[in-house]
Amino acid sequence: MDTIVVLDFGSQTTQLIGRRIRDLGVYSEVLPGTEPIPESIRPNVAGVILSGSPASVHEPDAPKVDRSVLSLEVPVLGICFGLQQLIERAGGSVARASRREYGRAPLRFRNNGGAHPLFRGVSDNFLSWMSHGDSLSSLPDSFEVLAESHTGVPAAVRSVSERVLGIQFHPEVTHCEYGNRILENFVVGICGASRDWSMDHYVGQARKEIRDAVGNRSVLTLISGGVDSTVTGALLLDALDPEQVHLMYIDTGLMRKGETDEVRHSLEELGATHLHIIDARERFLSALSNVADPERKREIIGDLFMTVQQEELAAREIGEDLLAQGTLYTDLIESGKGIGSHAQVIKSHHNVRAPLVAEKREAGLIIEPLSKLYKDEVRQLGRVLGLPETVVGRHPFPGPGLAVRIVGEITAERIRILQDADAIYTDELRSRGLYDKIWQAFAVLLPVRSVGVVGDTRAYGSVVALRAVSSADGMTADVYPMETRDLLEISARITNEVSEVGRVVYDVSSKPPATIEWE
Repeated sequence: MDTIVVLDFGSQTTQLIGRRIRDLGVYSEVLPGTEPIPESIRPNVAGVILSGSPASVHEPDAPKVDRSVLSLEVPVLGICFGLQQLIERAGGSVARASRREYGRAPLRFRNNGGAHPLFRGVSDNFLSWMSHGDSLSSLPDSFEVLAESHTGVPAAVRSVSERVLGIQFHPEVTHCEYGNRILENFVVGICGASRDWSMDHYVGQARKEIRDAVGNRSVLTLISGGVDSTVTGALLLDALDPEQVHLMYIDTGLMRKGETDEVRHSLEELGATHLHIIDARERFLSALSNVADPERKREIIGDLFMTVQQEELAAREIGEDLLAQGTLYTDLIESGKGIGSHAQVIKSHHNVRAPLVAEKREAGLIIEPLSKLYKDEVRQLGRVLGLPETVVGRHPFPGPGLAVRIVGEITAERIRILQDADAIYTDELRSRGLYDKIWQAFAVLLPVRSVGVVGDTRAYGSVVALRAVSSADGMTADVYPMETRDLLEISARITNEVSEVGRVVYDVSSKPPATIEWE
């Protein structure tokens, strides 16, 4: 099968490149940028893409592409840092830009660049997406400029041999105009890669990998009720004998309103032989008492999950050999556990960086069959496995639950307030036909009280923030443009029905610079 290799140098959007290529129906693999491409896949490599990086090419310990990669007789595309590496290798120079370019930037073609196959179907003055502090200051004689920014800085170049191309912008980011077209032009048009990869193919591959990893052992999956863990459970039941699979749902008390009953029904529908529902609400509330730091919350929840799990396994005499998690690649790369050694920590995920989880991963006792997928691909996988749309279409919910949507200290009262407000918000979005138009929506309880008026009495009530974003994969997100009337009516219902809430606000921050969750 034709393969496009994406070499990762630590960029937070590297996996987006691989995912966009898979969306084209072409198989892609993301590999460490500083290592040779394995001999086992070299015959299938149709092209190579060098990712961006938070590093500068001027740093002494900056990651460098292995020389053997450039000896392959296939087209090469460098993106941002990847481009700068190629230019320096060829004898050009890179300098610190007078000001960092970040966000949308119009580009104009040079040297008839619009006629180049990389830009077939792309209009002049299209809006690119920039994120860099260094820029090309001089090109090698063997390269020419195809496009430049309006300040005259090279934004796309090609080698005279036509085998090497480079762009300063990020076509993988959804905000880049013609981004998918440019990637398609490179992958299909220039590399000539065949479109023979699909989610059905991934399922077949995942089945084999799961069977090889598990063998005759048993495997435990902690089910949160969200899309990721439910699809993980469905995939394990599809790949293995159900007698090998134990599904355990731990009610932390930090779930959405009515969550446990919904989860029980969904898991029973999966046909699981071993289903374990654990009530640990008091234990989690006690462990989180007086804890306000979000990183500490995640660590406590991740470790307590493991502790409760081990105790329940022993009490129920369940033989657990492996732990399966619904970890996505976004979880890994945001937690600094991406491909290679240059990944940055954006936020810690409890199923990645919690000490006991990390210990089991180091011991090779964790399998994560979704770790190469993004959220939208997990939804596709769930549909292929036959899960109902009510499950696969559900908005993402963090593993630590409401603990990271209650800013500050967690108490039983604050949990109840947020559950009630969030349930109203979700109900209103569904009744207004908005739920399926939004990638993720939820309420956040803030650690402040605001003055208000109840009847003729002055009162201090809690503040709830509403969040709703549009996204394709969770790596970037725009604020959902909620109509003012909808916000006013939803706010009125929350303040009327949840007596402790005196003020409702709407979060209008995109990702980046914010993350989707507040903590």
